Amino acid sequence: MSTLRTEYLENVAPKLQEEFGYSNAMQIPRLSKVVLNMGLGEAIQNNKILEGAVDELTLISGQKPVVTKAKKSIAAFKLREGMPIGVTATLRRDRMYDFLNKLVNVTLPRVRDFRGISPKAFDGRGNYTLGIREQIIFPEINYDRIDKVKGLNITIVTTAKNDEEGRRLLTLLGMPFRK
Repeated sequence: MSTLRTEYLENVAPKLQEEFGYSNAMQIPRLSKVVLNMGLGEAIQNNKILEGAVDELTLISGQKPVVTKAKKSIAAFKLREGMPIGVTATLRRDRMYDFLNKLVNVTLPRVRDFRGISPKAFDGRGNYTLGIREQIIFPEINYDRIDKVKGLNITIVTTAKNDEEGRRLLTLLGMPFRK
């Protein structure tokens, strides 16, 4: 069992139950999944970018990502239905906790001029989305081997009913929110 999961079970869950007054243990907010997504509009012209993104997301997430394809054709972007335009990986259970632990303790502190992440990026239902501009902040990525700096979105999906519960859950798990 990962250290963050142990931390959640032993410290965070009881604290949340006490703070929000839950009568049932199943009401306590918990993490359900973490979704990593790289949208690659440039992949229309260059398929090598897509292959590089798959390799990088594999290194970052620890599992092979799914190549996402365009749902509709858009003539202005020279995009046809079914063309590969991104990669996504969904992490659950131990991989999710290990990734979050690595994100909070190793990756985010490597960001230049890091003062914390925005507390406003919640969606109204307790889920948090974080945009990262450069994939090179992850320690697994070898700076010399990347062909292009790409960003990615990290969505942390929780079972929280609202933003307040979700924010408190992530704060107790160690997410460095800006004051």
